[in-house]
This record gives sequence, C-alpha cells and structure tokens, in this order.
Amino acid sequence: MRSHNGGYPIVLTSDRTLMSEYGGGLFMGFSACLPKGTVPDNVYFNLLCPSIEADKDGSVSVAPCGMRKIEAALLRSGFSQDDIIVAHPDKLHLVIGPDTKVLGLTENDPLGIGPATSTFTQILGGEPHMKLKLQELVRHPSVQKYHPRIILGGPGSWQLAERGARESIGVDCVVIGEAERVVGPLFRKAMSGEDIPRMVMGEVTPIEEIPQLEHATLNGIVEIARGCGRGCEFCVPQLQKYRCLPVENICRDVDLNLRAGRQPILHAEDVLRYGAKSIAVDEEKVVGLFRAVKGRPGVTKVGISHFALASVASAPRAVAEISEILELDGSRWLGGQTGVETGSPRLMARYMRGKCRPFECEQWPDTVVQAFQVLEDNHWVPCATIIMGLPGETESDVAMTSELVDRLHGFRSLIVPLFFVATGELNDGCKSFDLQQMSRTYSELFLNCWEHNLKWGSSLYEGWDRIALKNNVARRFIRLAYNFGSNEVKEAIRVCREEYDTDLGRIVDANRKGDLNIESMTARAIVNMVKGEL
Repeated sequence: MRSHNGGYPIVLTSDRTLMSEYGGGLFMGFSACLPKGTVPDNVYFNLLCPSIEADKDGSVSVAPCGMRKIEAALLRSGFSQDDIIVAHPDKLHLVIGPDTKVLGLTENDPLGIGPATSTFTQILGGEPHMKLKLQELVRHPSVQKYHPRIILGGPGSWQLAERGARESIGVDCVVIGEAERVVGPLFRKAMSGEDIPRMVMGEVTPIEEIPQLEHATLNGIVEIARGCGRGCEFCVPQLQKYRCLPVENICRDVDLNLRAGRQPILHAEDVLRYGAKSIAVDEEKVVGLFRAVKGRPGVTKVGISHFALASVASAPRAVAEISEILELDGSRWLGGQTGVETGSPRLMARYMRGKCRPFECEQWPDTVVQAFQVLEDNHWVPCATIIMGLPGETESDVAMTSELVDRLHGFRSLIVPLFFVATGELNDGCKSFDLQQMSRTYSELFLNCWEHNLKWGSSLYEGWDRIALKNNVARRFIRLAYNFGSNEVKEAIRVCREEYDTDLGRIVDANRKGDLNIESMTARAIVNMVKGEL
C-alpha cells in the first residue's frame, strides 16, 4: 500500500462497469450495455456487475488488460512505479490531488453507441450504464477540483474522433488505436504542462515493443496475438497487421495472473490462428501454445476470448486436440465470441471476403454450419454475432441470414443480433442501422435469434452458475431473475408475433407508451424477495 497525500502524478482508471469480473461469466459483460433502470442499480452493481476490491490506498490488484499494457508501456518509457497508480473509480478522492497531472482512462464504449449498446438502448430505451458511469467519473469532485489532463484510449476511443464528442465528455486528448509507442511522449508533455494534441493516432506496435504485464488483469486475460489481417471493411486499419507474442512471454503473463488467483483467458481476435504465418491455421503452433499454458503449475482451466468460424471449419483436428488438452466434456465446455454476421454470400464478398478464407464467400453459410458442428462435437460454445443493417443489405440478404440461423438451432450456442454501427472504413457516407429501418423481415431475424438464445440459455447459465457464483443468495436471486426474464422475453416474442404482426418497431413503441401488459421482470423478482421466497 502506498500513500501520496498530494495525489499520484498519473492516475489510470476506467468507468465502474469495466472494474468487474462479472462473476467470471464470459458473456455476462454484455450486461454493461443495458440501459440504466432495466435492472435496479443496487441489484445490477451488487449481483450482476460486482466490483473488484480496492486496496486502502485506492489501488486495484487486477485491472483491464489494456490498462495494464498502458501501465507497462509508461514504466518502460521511464516513469517509475511511484509515479503511477491504477485506481478504482470509486476511490479517486484518495489518489487525485494537487500533484496529479494526468488522468488516463481506458474505455470500451464512452458514448454508448457501440453495436451491442445501440441495439439494447434502441429496443429498451434509456442510457447505458457504461456511458453514465464515465460521465460520473469525469465529473468526480476530485477531478473537477484539481483538473488533471484527461487522456482517453481503449477500444471505444474512435467514438471521440470528433471534437464535439470529446468536448461533450470533457476529454483533453483521445488516443485511437495501439498506444504503446505514443503514450510515453504524450504523458510527458501532459505532465510538464505543454500543449498536447486533441487526438493522437496510435502506431502498430512491433512484437518486441509490446510490454509484458507488470500486474494482474481482470479474469486473467492474457494477450497472445494482436491484429487480425482478414481485412473486413468496417474494421480499424491497425487490426490489419497480425502479430503473435512468443510463448515464453505468454506463459510469464499467465504465471503473473496465477499468483493473483486468476486462471488464464487467452485473448486474440482469433486464438486458433496463433503462430500462423498466413490465413491458414498452424495446428502445431496453436496446439503447442495450449499445451504449454495448460502445463503451467497451478493452471486448472484455460479460457479464450475470440475465434473465427473459418478457422474452426478449416482446422477441426486442432480444435479436437485443444479440447483434449483442456479436458472438455459435456459439463466442462469452452466459450468464446465469434462472428456469423450474415448469411448472405453477396454481403460477405462485399465487406468481409477475408473472413471466409480459406473458403469462398459462396460457401459461407455451409462453412458456418460446419464450424458449429465441429464446435458442438468438441464442447466449444460460441457466442456469435449477427450484424443487422449492413449498407446495401436487401430483404433477400436478411432472409438468407434468418435461414442460416434456422440451421443453427440444433447447436448449443448464443446468437446475438446487433445493429450495424458506421465506424472505421464504413463511417464515410454510411448510416448506422436503427429501429426505424426495422422491417418485418428484420424483426423475424431478431426474434429468431432470441428464440434460439432462450432455447439454450438455461443450460449455459447453469454451467456458469455452478462454477462462478459462490454466494448462495446471489445465485438464488439471479436464477430467479433469469427465469422471470426468460418468461418475459418469451411472452414479448409471442405478443410481437401474434398481436403486432411481427413488427418489432411497433411493439417497442407500444412498450414506451405503456400500452403493453407484460409484467416487469425486476418488479416480480423484488416482490418475491419481499415475500421471503429468495
């Protein structure tokens, strides 16, 4: 524990929604996209999004992986550990003072306009938690009193490229893209009182300059590769350069997290392409990585963040070998995020040709089904996304996607439909998808996905519930809330189909006007709590 009565020169933090491990649930982090009021704040922040613990000096023992990389980059550039504190957002009064020169923020969705957030807020109404918590953070009394320079980066920094967006939040500088090469000089200028640019574009960081972790990460996230190289048009340019970290560096970061009590989750845009020199999976390299990580003393399980369906379909033997190494079975499964995006070969060829490789775009629907079969056979559970409203998407394209979802109903998985958000290479002249464009064909696709999720959600929840939730009260409450929520969604889908002619826009409008008679999930849960049924 350290003590700086005048505050720390550099304070790194994030909004409260990013300072939670969500009970170890891979998919529970999506709840940060929910609008405030969907679940009462005391329930949400205590049970769904419980805070990590803060030390007495305001620091945290685990933090988001991106923030830890910035911390390590600043230390490498010459700052001392005594200059920097990675702090809990609720403890800023302990760490910010007259000596504080820079407040560095890592954010995923600062304006609440990311695909998942936009989808939930348009359907449910209201403002998302992460946006509101960021506003609370920059308006904190200590920030307002001492006025440190606010520098914001992270996956959502692209949202603040416009000057008005930065000013609306009160950010002095936004760093877009990889930051390791730019944060040292930028923070030094800010520390010395020099003028700093309003926006800094990051640079692709060579492997030898990507710093290793100095302290543990949330949920034991360990970066194994950076970039993608598949060339989707809506992606940010820096993801085009694909690089893999050495196995020995990865194992060192795994060991560091183990000492903090965190089992590893391996992070990359596509974990299956670890070590690959081209788009093809290098089975020896990726299987060797998993064998090395699983073999570290103290490792009992290994998680992953993302994988590509084309990699799964092209390398079923690698998937099988990894499953054997991780000892997966019917009750022990591996979850990860992936992208289906569309069932239209035409749209794949237009925007995501590289996503299909080594297969052809015309094969995409069959490739997806083949990949889901491989995943099912080897106890991997995908949380897949669908993009609704890609520029130029036709009713025929939407129908193809709905047909593909039909073909996936037999596979244990989640399929999350998301509204297209104009970012990256597609933000010039393109418009984001919104509820006003929701035709009946789109509505059918949306409902189809959520019927699929209701079918499989209970079994997936139970697996997470047993492993992650140690608090019996929390487990019983969330189980109750989940059951109520599932019934409510089923009823809403029925009403939408039977009474609103499968018109999602109409039923959303009716809900906002108070014309729907579907009882609130949280209201019923609270009633049962009061009755003592919890």
